Parts: sequence; structure tokens; C-alpha cells
Amino acid sequence: MKKFVYLFNEGNSEMRNLLGGKGANLAEMTKIGLPVPFGFTISTEACNAYYENNQSISSEIQNQVLQALSELEAGTGKKLGNPANPLLVSVRSGAVFSMPGMMDTILNLGMNDETVEGMATLTNNPRFAYDSYRRFIQMFSDVVLDVDTFFFERLLEETREKKGYSSDPELTAEDWKEVIVGYKQIVKKHTRKSFPQDPKEQLFLSINAVFDSWNNQRAIVYRRLNKIPGHLGTAVNIQSMVFGNMGNDCGTGVAFTRDPSTGENRLYGEYLINAQGEDVVAGIRTPQPIHTLKQEMPEVYQQFSDTCKVLEQHYRDMQDIEFTVERGQLFILQTRNGKRTAQAAIRVAVEMVKEEIINKDEALLRVDPDQLNQLLHRRIDDKFERPQLAKGLPASPGAATGSVVFDADEAEILAKDGKKVILVRPETTPDDIHGIVASQAVITSRGGMTSHAAVVARGMGKACICGCEAIKIDLAAKEFYVGESVVKEGDIITIDGGTGEVMLGEIPMIEPELSNEFQQLLVWADEVRQLGVRTNADNPEDSQKAREFGAEGIGLCRTEHMFMDPTRVPLVQEMILAENYDERQIALSKLLPLQQGDFEGILEAMQGFPVTIRLLDPPLHEFLPDKEELIVECTKLQITNPNSEELKAKELLLKKVRQLDEFNPMLGHRGCRLGMIYPEIYEMQAKAIFYAVATLADKGVEAKPEIMIPLVGHVNELKQMRQLVIDAANLVKEETGREFVYTVGTMVEVPRAALTADQIAEEADFFSFGTNDLTQTTFGYSRDDAEGKFLQAYIENKVLPDNPFAVLDREGVGKLVETGVRLGRQTKPELKTGICGEHGGEKSSIEFCYQTGLDYVSCSPYRVPIARLAAAQATIRFSEKDVETLVVK
Repeated sequence: MKKFVYLFNEGNSEMRNLLGGKGANLAEMTKIGLPVPFGFTISTEACNAYYENNQSISSEIQNQVLQALSELEAGTGKKLGNPANPLLVSVRSGAVFSMPGMMDTILNLGMNDETVEGMATLTNNPRFAYDSYRRFIQMFSDVVLDVDTFFFERLLEETREKKGYSSDPELTAEDWKEVIVGYKQIVKKHTRKSFPQDPKEQLFLSINAVFDSWNNQRAIVYRRLNKIPGHLGTAVNIQSMVFGNMGNDCGTGVAFTRDPSTGENRLYGEYLINAQGEDVVAGIRTPQPIHTLKQEMPEVYQQFSDTCKVLEQHYRDMQDIEFTVERGQLFILQTRNGKRTAQAAIRVAVEMVKEEIINKDEALLRVDPDQLNQLLHRRIDDKFERPQLAKGLPASPGAATGSVVFDADEAEILAKDGKKVILVRPETTPDDIHGIVASQAVITSRGGMTSHAAVVARGMGKACICGCEAIKIDLAAKEFYVGESVVKEGDIITIDGGTGEVMLGEIPMIEPELSNEFQQLLVWADEVRQLGVRTNADNPEDSQKAREFGAEGIGLCRTEHMFMDPTRVPLVQEMILAENYDERQIALSKLLPLQQGDFEGILEAMQGFPVTIRLLDPPLHEFLPDKEELIVECTKLQITNPNSEELKAKELLLKKVRQLDEFNPMLGHRGCRLGMIYPEIYEMQAKAIFYAVATLADKGVEAKPEIMIPLVGHVNELKQMRQLVIDAANLVKEETGREFVYTVGTMVEVPRAALTADQIAEEADFFSFGTNDLTQTTFGYSRDDAEGKFLQAYIENKVLPDNPFAVLDREGVGKLVETGVRLGRQTKPELKTGICGEHGGEKSSIEFCYQTGLDYVSCSPYRVPIARLAAAQATIRFSEKDVETLVVK
């Protein structure tokens, strides 16, 4: 017969998947001799069986519950439903992974019209007995009978007012009897049935309710947010009650073994005298800080303090502990690893190493890399209200306050005057780059978390919200609407890029702080990790910031961003509008010294670390004005000034825009295809790189350029472009007399490149996997459209486990990466491989990169610490042998 029910003394902490976190901890605490009220656990397997049996408890499980109940009665000397000596129990959920507050609990089960009198006699405290009964009716009715607690609270409040009381402890036993009569009437009115008096009926109805709560809406949402699998089920813990509300020698509380906000090594929590657990969180009475228990009950406090030390040493982590004091005797009701802020997580981990509780590897595994975002960006102070106006996709973490602007030029002008602005656009394009630089944050009503705005903002460490469809933007009127609310240009808003919230007005912020413990943890990470960490950076400022965060080079320098400076746009457009080679060369000759200066700044900032420079990637039309706007401008000029030079210029521009217009620009004339048709563009960029290296060499600065050819799909493309770079290097060598150390490689971002990597590797010194585009071309998704239209529904409906633009799709895109690495190294065993898509800063994707044998990941500057920690965790979790085996396969 399959076992579904376990007494606390039959389990241990290793049985978490079967007993749930709470049940396993109760069993473990019982095993090590702590004062835990006795009970039993109905397993997670029973929960799954309940759902398989059409949400019904089978007779087999019922019999095991009754048998365990008999043993609990024998162990306590009490009996469920016996008026002379009643056993009262709590019924609590207990998921495998902690889901605080998401599922249901019932206390004081076993109370009825008879046992309440027995409790009054036994305790010689009628007030306590009737208070416990009314609590049970209220909680059972809310959780099991689906009668809203509002009706009970309203009656209780009316009773207090009528009798002139300010708090519940003032109510007498007779008062509680009146309340109980009213509570029963509420139940009868809303359920058309009397409140159940049979304790065993109460018990099984409560077990059903806890199983049902596994799939309530808040639990489902919590699981989705925290990526907890839905098939695990919840256990149910039946535990004999102890009472903190029997008098002034009783109490209840919750405490952490360390401060969960700061990580300081001190007891942190609160308690209430003469109260039950729900009173601490209900807000009706103000709890006392835990340290004052030392004055109220010195012996109990000392015992509790000692117990906290035992639990922390036993579990080797900060604990969150629930306790009750019954007539001066301490009972531990629950312990679990305490939830904590990122700041606290780091401090606790580092200090526990110094206290020799854990080792360095364990400390590194204790901190979630995603939490580090809290420490690297400004964040909203939790003490203040957040009046939410709208919500979009949390595209780049951090918080910001500023005046709304709708135009990139306006943002730049206002920022130069010292004003803080937030740029609000339907979507951004490379033309808006100067406005993004000038702004505190960016909001777009369209686009996804890997859109232009998101990628650029993350690279700059700016907060960004994308796809905020609730915002209706009127660019002409310079305002946006959310329902009836209107926000005009100049109005102050605050955004939280970590949650996607847009709020009216200014909300105070907390500035980021990198503590000594944070720095120490990253030093330990660097000692362990075998995966290199680089950054994606396009200017000296970002390069310097990335170095401060520990980047070991640049894995992606996007040269097109250098063309977006408003002062350069006319030169770029001159190049595009050129009718022949000679005209184009004139424009390129003006751009070359500007590019050279860009590369000098970036290479110098990296001080000898490798810099992977991607030659021009986007289609040329992105550097030209919007076609629809040009048509409108031309039409206006045809009416108002038909013979003007301005009209001729705009009509010429419109003609070129139409010539360059493409049905699918992402798959069109971009990347190396530009270099193949207009080799003079790539030649100019290559020469600018080598001139920059030569100039730096004259200053004694070492530079290591890695020149990357984008969007290669066939080896012949890379062969021609590689030769172009070599020729440019030789030309500059002849002019300057300098020798150059450089490499030429490609970005693998289309499936054919991965599938023919053995051929492409013949012409490549390195591969950099551009997983943003590789994900698009593998799935056949346009990322902006997908994230804005259907991707979220796919994730919610479990069509996909994650957003593949945020977390690398191992089964599809990952197989192409594995194939590219394996085939490439068949041709060149020492081929350097890295990843430079958005996945380079995401922990699961970094783990995959380590397992696949890549040499490095590259991410935005503000994600470098996250990548360093995640890379160390991957190294700890997987041995080198595992990696070699995977790559050979």
C-alpha cells in the first residue's frame, strides 16, 4: 500500500519533495529535539492524487489520515471532538518551495458548541475558549465555506463600537458568545447551512480546501512569477494547537535569525502577548519588537535566542521562524530559509563564510544573480506609496523620475539645461539615440523587452518600460492618455523599470550602493569561474563603467550607434545619398576620422583587453528620416512653397528612402551584405580601427581589436570581407610603419551559419553568437511583434516555458549554438567562441554557455556583476568533465 501520510517523527529534511518545505522542516526539528507541537503531514503525492480523483480524497488516503489522527490523539492524550479533553489542530499548506501567503490555513479546528465549553472548563479561561471558537468560525468560513471575512469583521467592529471597546482583548467571554451567535447567522445566511459541528467533517473539508488552494489564482500567479512548476502539488500539515491567547504568560510571533533587510547578525522580528498568529499580521494590534521579549519573558527569550542559533547552525542559513508561547512554554511552529533583500543576501553569505558556517562555494550559490539588479540601479523607496498609472514590460531595471517629453531633440535640449526628463515614444529608432542618452528613462507604447529602446537603455543602465499599450500617445498634442487620465509634456512621472510600473508624480528613490561584502563576493566569483565576462559597449563611458564592474573586454561594440550623433547624421546621409563610388568616398573620408576617434576612446578605455568591433549592421534606411513623415513634409511644401530648394532636397531624400525601403528589413540588405555591395563602407571602418590602434601605440597604449563581420550566412561572404580587412590593415601598416595584432571573426546569427560552421571556421578566428537575431531567425519571430502581441499569452498558457528573447531556448536555438561550437572546433580546435546577445547577462543562459564550452559571455555594463556571479555558479554546479563530454557529443 502506498504511503501518503507521515507523522512528524517519520520524516526529515531530505523528504522535501514529498512532505513540502514546511512538513520536512517540522519533521527535521522534531528529529533534533526542538519543542515542536506534534502532528502529521499529508504528502504532495496525495494532493496530486486528489486532482487525479476529480478533486476528491480517496478512501485509502482518508483511512491513513484517520490512522495518523489516532496516533496524534494517543501522543497528546487528547481526542478530536471530546468535550472533556478536546484536541484542536491547525491545518496548513506546505509547498515544496516556499509560497508565503499564497495558500490557505485553518487554526483551532475541532472547536464546536461542546468542545468550546470543555476548553473553558479545562483552562479555567472562558474568554480564551470563546475567542478561539469565533476565530475558528471566521477562518473556516472564509477558507472552506467561501464566506468573505468582511462580513465577520464588520460584525466584530460593530460589537466593539457598541460596547465602547478599542481592541479585541477587551471583549469578555459573554461578548464573544454574542459574536459567535452572529457569526453562525452569517454562515447560515450565505451558505444556507448551519456551521458544521462534526470535527472530522471539519478536518476533511479543510484538507480539501488546502488542496484546492494549490490552484487558486494568487498561487498560480506566484508560481508563474517565481517559475515554480505546477505539477508539484502541496502537502497538508495537521498539527496539534498550542495557544498564545490564554493570558499574559502567552504570546505569538515571527522572527528572523538575521535582519532580512540589511543582513545584520541580530534577531529581527515581532510578537504579541496574549494573541494568536493571525493577530501579528492582521494589523488590529501593534506588535512589539522581538528584543522587548527579553524584559517581558527573559527565560523564554533566552530559550528562543538559543533555539535560533541551533536552527541557523543546523540549516546553515538565515531562518524565518514562527513561535508561540503557551503559559510560559516555548513552541516552534515553523522554520524556513528566510526571504531577504539582495543587500542582506550578500552580507549573510559573506559573513557566514567568515563565521565558518558555510564555505565560499556555498556563499556564491546563496545569492540569486537576478537579485543584484536591486543593487546596481536606483530603486523606489518602499516606504512610499506607488500610485500606478499604467504598466508595461519591465525592459531595463532601475527607477527614475522626470518631466515627460515626446521628442528626442527636445529631451536633449532640456537635459542640457539641467532638467531631468523621461522620453515617451510609440517606439524608438536609432535616430532617437541622443534623446535616450539625455533622458533619465524611456517608455514606449510598442515593442518588447529586446526592442531597440530596451537594448540601448540596458546598455546605458537606464530604466526602460516597453510595450506599455495602456498609454495612448498623441505626438501632435504632446500628451498621452491612460483611460480618463491625461499626462502632458512637462508633467512629472516616476517609472520602475524592474516592475514595468508608470506612476504619477515624484516618488523618493534609494541610490545604489556596492558594499564591501558585494565586492568580496565578486572576488570569490572570479576565483572560481572559468567563463570569461565581457561587455557590450559603444562608447568610452560605457566601456569605463563596465571595467569598474569587472568586464574583461568588449564582446560587442556596435559601430552604427556612433553614426547616430545628430552632428554626424548629415554625413551619414551624404554617404547614403551618394550616386556613385567617388561621391560616396568623399562622404566616407569625412566619417573616417570621426570613427577613428571613437575607436581610440573605446580601445584606450579597455587598456589592453580585447575589443570586438562589429562592422556596420543595420540597413541603410535606418539612418534616413521616416518615410511617412517625409511624405507629409513634401506635401506641405508642394502647397506652400513649390519652387523651394528645401522641397527639392526632401524629394531627393524621399526618392532614396523609397529605393532603400524593404518588405522585411531584418532579412534584407544589412550586415555583411552591405559590405559585399558597398565594400568601401567596411574598408573605411577597418582603416579607422587600424589608424586608432596605431595612434594608441604611439602613446604607449596596447590595443587588441577583434573585427567582427555581421550576419554571415555563407563562407564566401566571410572570405571576401576577411580579405578586405587584411588589405586595410596592410595599407595602414604601410602608411604608419606599425605592425598590428588583430583577429577577424563573425557573428553567428542565422541558422545556416551554425549549420555550416565547419566551413565558416576556415575563415574565422572567432565566433560570437548573436542570440537576439539567432532566436528571431530560428523561431521565425519578429521579436517586437511577438512580445507585443502573443508571446506573453504563450508563456501564460505554457506553450513556451520562458520568453526565448530573455532566456535562451536550449532545445532549438541552443542546439544551433552547440552545433556551431562543435563544427567550428572540428575545423579549428582553438576557435574562440562567445555570446553577445541579451542572453549573455541572464543566469540560465550563462549556465548553458558554460556547459556548451564557450569561452566568454558578453552583456550590458550593468549586468557584468550578474554574469560574473552566474558564471561562478555554473562552474560550481558543473564539472569540467561534464562540459568536455557535452562539447564532444
